[in-house]
Formats: sequence, C-alpha cells, structure tokens
Amino acid sequence: MPVSGNLVLGNKARAPSRLEVVRPIPSGVSDHGAALSERALAERFNQVVLPHLGDALALARWLTGNAADAEDVVQDACIKAHAGISGYAGGNPRAWLLTIVRNTSYTWMSRNRPRAMMAVGDLGDLDDMAAAHGTSLPDEDGPEASLIAKADTAALEAAIAALPEPFRETLVLRDINGLAYREIAAMLDVPMGTVMSRLARARGLLASELGRAP
Repeated sequence: MPVSGNLVLGNKARAPSRLEVVRPIPSGVSDHGAALSERALAERFNQVVLPHLGDALALARWLTGNAADAEDVVQDACIKAHAGISGYAGGNPRAWLLTIVRNTSYTWMSRNRPRAMMAVGDLGDLDDMAAAHGTSLPDEDGPEASLIAKADTAALEAAIAALPEPFRETLVLRDINGLAYREIAAMLDVPMGTVMSRLARARGLLASELGRAP
C-alpha cells in the first residue's frame, strides 16, 4: 500500500479546464455497420479514459512542473488515447492511460523545452546509486514513510520537484498515482527490482530533504 495518502497534494481533484477533447464522446444512434463500431469505440473511450483524467493531469503536472503545460500534455495524450482505443486490450485502464501521458510528456518537453532543462543526469549512474539500497520491497511503514506523511504540503511539493527525474517519476507513479510495482516496471521498461530501488532511493532523498526543512 503506498505511503502517500498525503501525497495527492490536491492535483487529482481539479478537473482540467482546457481539455475539450476529453468531453464524453457521443455514442450515436445507429445500430448498423460502421456507426455501431464508432459507438462502441466512443463508449470504450468514455469508460477507459475519462475516469482517470485527474491522475493523468497529476502525473503530467509532476513531470512538466507546470499546470498549464500539463493540460496541454493531457490534451495531446487524450487525442492519442482516442486514436488507439481500439487497440486497448483490457487490464488496468489507469496504467494504460498514464503510460500514454508519460510518453506524451517527454515528447512534449523535448519539443517545447530547451535541451538544458531536459538534462537529468545519467540513468545508469542513478540506478547504481539506487542499487545501493537493494531491491527488496521498500518499507511502507518505516521512519521515512512516517516523515513524508507528516510533512508540510509546500515543503513536500518542493522536495519532490527537486528529485532527479527518474526517481521523481517512480515516486509519483507509486505514491501519488498508486500504480503497482509491476505496472510501473512495464511502463518504464525496466526490471521490477529497478523500480523498487529507485523508489527506495527517492523516498530516502525525500526524507533527507524534509528532515533538513525548518
């Protein structure tokens, strides 16, 4: 169970204001031919995507660091989700949508952010650092989790934003979006042990930073 009932930080409650594309899609009235297929796809989109827009916006906001940019990212992601909804094969719809949002976030930033702002260090070096914490399941009830849970919201937001990007996205996906380790591993295309070690490292860095906060 994630440590982070307190890590929602208000991001999931606010509905995106500019996402015209994600309004429910009319399902049509015809019961014949292509119209039936379009209706089925529209209903699938409404069922699979719309309930998880809050999570999508929260993830995009943490990855881009900007609420307005996050709305642009989620709008693009929903366009892609609508185009690919026929290929949705079941499973966790939230994980499916968040995978699209994550990929869209990095594509959007590569096009709209200076290259210097995209530099996050060498992933191999970060994973070596994280590996020092081992690959056992991170302690959900340990002192780090307790410190994070008690942290001031503003200090917590600042500390999360300051994490190296691979650690930050792993922490957000687990402790804010609540995805399972296996789902995060599939999304990031890394072994599950890497997810656990990155998460342990992220929580350690977060707790260390919060421990220094006044």
